[in-house]
Amino acid sequence: MIPVKGYAAPDVKIPLAPFNFERRDVGPHDVQIEILYCGVCHSDIHQVRDEWGGSIFPMVPGHEIVGKITKVGAHVTKFKVGETAGVGCFVDSCRVCPSCEAGLEQYCEVGMVGTYNARDKEGAPTYGGYSNQIVVDENYTLHVSDKLPLAGVAPLLCAGITTYSPLKQWKVGKGHRVGVVGLGGLGHMAVKLAASLGAEVTVLSTSASKKVDSEKLGAHHFVVTSDPEDVKKAFNSFDFIINTISAQHEYNFYLQMLKLDGTMILLGVPPEAPTVAAFNLIFKRRRLAGSLIGGIQETQEMLDYCAEHNIVSDVEVININYINDAYERMIKGDVRYRFVIDMATL
Repeated sequence: MIPVKGYAAPDVKIPLAPFNFERRDVGPHDVQIEILYCGVCHSDIHQVRDEWGGSIFPMVPGHEIVGKITKVGAHVTKFKVGETAGVGCFVDSCRVCPSCEAGLEQYCEVGMVGTYNARDKEGAPTYGGYSNQIVVDENYTLHVSDKLPLAGVAPLLCAGITTYSPLKQWKVGKGHRVGVVGLGGLGHMAVKLAASLGAEVTVLSTSASKKVDSEKLGAHHFVVTSDPEDVKKAFNSFDFIINTISAQHEYNFYLQMLKLDGTMILLGVPPEAPTVAAFNLIFKRRRLAGSLIGGIQETQEMLDYCAEHNIVSDVEVININYINDAYERMIKGDVRYRFVIDMATL
């Protein structure tokens, strides 16, 4: 077994603290990665606070992992020692169901194995990237370009692929008008990626103060959703709306902004089930859809695309002992736009 240092939530609603544990030895198909950076996702907070239920404690969060490979198994063919690699939201799946065979491991019909707060095939809990080492099967490991700053790359493993996947699924590009709701960790990546794909991007926000930031990220327009005149101009105007909001909000308000055959794609998970007026869908043949993350192949495609187009997340790099303060700031929306932990501080 490999001794590992990390930070863990000992139990629900207890602050994260130093935690020593062990990883499995490197197997024939495994790679061992020295973690350099790990992004902080809002889902980390949901899970350490057991807001989705079923949390496993102690919990080492983190699924936006970038580091250097320090050891490879005897049968590994895709990676070499010294290469930069990444690990995203899951580290295994059943591998044989129709979804897995189609490269859609995130929709595994048995259930993907989360990078943390899950159980592996032996029943042991998985521990995530708030740690200095991780061992992962090479088939669930990703190649990371050294062209980009690694701290900015780390959030691509979740925020990047969560927004890239629906944009590719719905073939968003030139000639499309895209609205982005929620300018946070996911939203800022949706703006960057949609704009890079050639779409005309509008940020929809209650706060006029975010207009300058939205323009810097690549948005072409800005709608203040608390301004009735601004909102009126936006009705029936978008081909797609990428909705990243996880707080409770009114779906019908945004559905009315879609054109005929427009689609609103949900990425955020509000705490309570929303109410949707059927007429908002029926009269314009609108669609309400959802999307998760991406499979391994699509995630690699996204990383390669971002390396080619010089796209990274906007980040604030923190020491790991600041993580509990970072959580409180995230809840208040006080981050532009993703916290990333420098694991050298562990």
